[in-house]
Amino acid sequence: MIEDVESAAPALCRLQLAVELRALREASGMTAAEVSSQLVVSASKINRLESGENGVVEPADVMALCGIYHAENELQATLVGYATVTKTKRDWWQKREFAPVIPPGFKAYLGQEATASGLHNYEAEYVPGLLQTEAYVRTLHRRAHEGLSRDEIDKLVAVRMTRQETLHRANSPLRLTAVINEAVLRRRVGSSEVMREQLAHIADLASSLPNVRVQVVPFEGGEHPGMNGAFTILEFRERHPFPPIVYLENLADAWVVRKQSDVDRYEEAFRDLLAAALGHTESLNMIKKAIEEF
Repeated sequence: MIEDVESAAPALCRLQLAVELRALREASGMTAAEVSSQLVVSASKINRLESGENGVVEPADVMALCGIYHAENELQATLVGYATVTKTKRDWWQKREFAPVIPPGFKAYLGQEATASGLHNYEAEYVPGLLQTEAYVRTLHRRAHEGLSRDEIDKLVAVRMTRQETLHRANSPLRLTAVINEAVLRRRVGSSEVMREQLAHIADLASSLPNVRVQVVPFEGGEHPGMNGAFTILEFRERHPFPPIVYLENLADAWVVRKQSDVDRYEEAFRDLLAAALGHTESLNMIKKAIEEF
């Protein structure tokens, strides 16, 4: 349960609400289809509520569900409070100024990232977003989004920089385990100065933050399970029965994978990548050596 609902972020309230509603339904022995029939809504709406995908949750819907599940009054009041937060407060990525530069698929991901307790990320071509410097981000967006105005690029940069605050949360900073291909260290993005600053930033975070671990897959290791492309696995707080999910993106789209068998494959691939990568200290040494080569 969230101790201080009034000051809680909407994303966290949506996640906790999803967990509690799913637990209530399962305790009742009902299927999502049976609940949707009683509530006169689609089964997909029940599934979205239980996965935390709805940006706003109507308190009236929560009250109706609590009635169907015969939830105790105290629990019902708490869950309605969560729903109220989602209606009265906005997460930073829902602000109007960011709307033009955050596509729907990525907006859904940001809500998951903000509430995750752990993130496992493999990147083959560029520095993981949570470890990027402003100059590196700006250079990437200028190349990847040619035709955007300076104001739009500024907003994209602001989005990336704001995301990184999850690594510095006071109570429960995000645990980031990043595995990167050696090509990320060698590929010049921007000037030599930009690259030196970027690589030094990675080394600094990995050395100073106990919740950040970076490992490098060296070229000399040959083939590895990350050769099919980059991916991100999000894990949620141990006390929440909310299973891990996988986030994927390409030039045209971004999506979340929830099917357990698929998530299992990505988790296995990440374990294999960790085994193929250099250790933490060896990886830091390679990063520091790469700095000297720019």
